[in-house]
Amino acid sequence: MKVVVNEFMSLDGVVQAPGGAEEDTESSFAHGGWSMPYFDNEVMGTAINEGMSTAEALLFGRRTWQGMAAAWPGRAGDPYADQMNAIKKYVVSRTLTEADLSWNNTTLLPGDHALAEIAQLRGREGGDLVIWGSASLVTTLLAEGLVDELNLMIEPILLGGGKRIFPEDGVARPLHLVRSVTTGTGVEMCTYRSTS
Repeated sequence: MKVVVNEFMSLDGVVQAPGGAEEDTESSFAHGGWSMPYFDNEVMGTAINEGMSTAEALLFGRRTWQGMAAAWPGRAGDPYADQMNAIKKYVVSRTLTEADLSWNNTTLLPGDHALAEIAQLRGREGGDLVIWGSASLVTTLLAEGLVDELNLMIEPILLGGGKRIFPEDGVARPLHLVRSVTTGTGVEMCTYRSTS
């Protein structure tokens, strides 16, 4: 399985709370929902749907999973929502328990063993293991060399601070740009693959 990361990202590299004001206010982040004015449904929506067509499972950190688990089950009847609800899901957490897994078809990857389990999933045959958001998890996976593809939707806004996904450990990690598209709203959609 290929590990594919999808991120809405500001021009200064922030990925925190792109979808809504209350999504993630940690560290007094006050710009939640910043991504919404730049969403180009024709280009970005099509790319997201295409990405889901190759997904075998979704992988989330705890906070992102909780937000998705609160939103998607109530949208049944929409084809995309039905796909989100039906697909296999994994959540990495040190605090959630099996009893917390209210969103159907979710498997808990306990934090202490998550990297090994993700590496095992990555070694299996199958479709993509797709990650949305989940900044802390993505940073760890990038640092460990467990990300095969980055799909970045770089939006024309500077946020001046917030969560980022790139490790700051002094290690160079070469990537190869395989696709770049500019939307009508000025979003640069870039796909990078690991060269290692």
